[in-house]
Amino acid sequence: MELKRVVVTGLGAITPLGNNVPEFWENLINGVSGAGPITHFDASLFKTQFACEVKNFDVTQYIDRKEARKMDLYAQYAIAVAKEAVTDSGLDIENEDRTKIGVIFGAGIGGINTFEEEVSNYALTVDKGPRFNPFFIPKMISDIAAGQISIMYGFHGPNYATCAACATSTNAIADAFNLIRLGKANVIVSGGSEAAVTPAGVGGFNAMHALSTRNDSPESASRPFSASRDGFVMGEGGGCLVLEELEHAKNRGAKIYAELVGTGFSGDAYHLTASHPEGLGAKLVMKNALEDAEMTPEEVDYINVHGTSTPVGDISEVKAIKDVFGDHAYKLNISSSKSMTGHLLGAAGAVEAIASILAVKNDIVPPTINHTEGDNDESIDYDLNFTFNKAQKREVKVALSNTFGFGGHNACAIFRKYAE
Repeated sequence: MELKRVVVTGLGAITPLGNNVPEFWENLINGVSGAGPITHFDASLFKTQFACEVKNFDVTQYIDRKEARKMDLYAQYAIAVAKEAVTDSGLDIENEDRTKIGVIFGAGIGGINTFEEEVSNYALTVDKGPRFNPFFIPKMISDIAAGQISIMYGFHGPNYATCAACATSTNAIADAFNLIRLGKANVIVSGGSEAAVTPAGVGGFNAMHALSTRNDSPESASRPFSASRDGFVMGEGGGCLVLEELEHAKNRGAKIYAELVGTGFSGDAYHLTASHPEGLGAKLVMKNALEDAEMTPEEVDYINVHGTSTPVGDISEVKAIKDVFGDHAYKLNISSSKSMTGHLLGAAGAVEAIASILAVKNDIVPPTINHTEGDNDESIDYDLNFTFNKAQKREVKVALSNTFGFGGHNACAIFRKYAE
């Protein structure tokens, strides 16, 4: 069968750089860091005392307080970004066939704050008998954001969550892409959200020695591809794309940001948390995405890398890029949004997809900030264009976005300038 074409017609973002897409994009291309001291809880006894938190989020701008109390913060972020994306898409919901509109929306962790609060309350009151909030389970589970979005709009199409650690929302986008091009839906609202800046979230990653401990300078702590990088910076928020079958979008006169032309998946099959040192899974996932898009490596202009600022991960991704793209690797722009947003875990793929889409739309490559060390770093060859410290204007016809998750889960999406 002939596969249908899939385009992006709506975007929504809640990030440490801004609570809507225009704010996020402006701060991203201006190289603004979203990092600062943790305010969600007292982190004074933790090895890491900073994160990239969402600022000034008011859930009542999106839903009433009574409904919000039934949701963990991660689901509140999901509702917010879905509303922005659907509004941005211009969909006339009342006159659409809502059996052909779906929601595929994931979280790597889900309602961890709810879990912590309920277990803590139980421990404090156990002598009086078990007491749990009746909304404990539906607030905690990682699929509930997808359910809440579908309930809010009455979307009866495909509806589920993906969970693949930090590759979660790229998997959600890829699943949506495949269902639409197979004719299973006209429109799918897709993405991911996360809200894991909690004692257990920070403490757990600290115990693994995964987080930066640069407490004296949070804004410069996320420094992908720099010799002094010492771990990632945790972020939070959400991202949402409205993906739509091309003819359906054209028939309603929708604006089109870009075309999603290919996705790829792979498994490292190597380690619980570390990426393969030679970038095996990263090589496979990029090759698989290019094959799916029926594109050659030479057609890609920009790679929004996973680039978490970890000692091993950054090196392995560079090795993979050089292997897949060969001589063309030196003509690419490469950058890591995480240098500014921190690592949004399950939401990273969707937020970085938005960065990639807007790079294609606006012909601007966001920077990798906080780079100070150059040739003295022997671990990474600086002969590639990492777009250090300042955004770069260039024609971006095609952008590729990488996400890699604990467990060896790898996912990749390729976006192209829309043309008839």
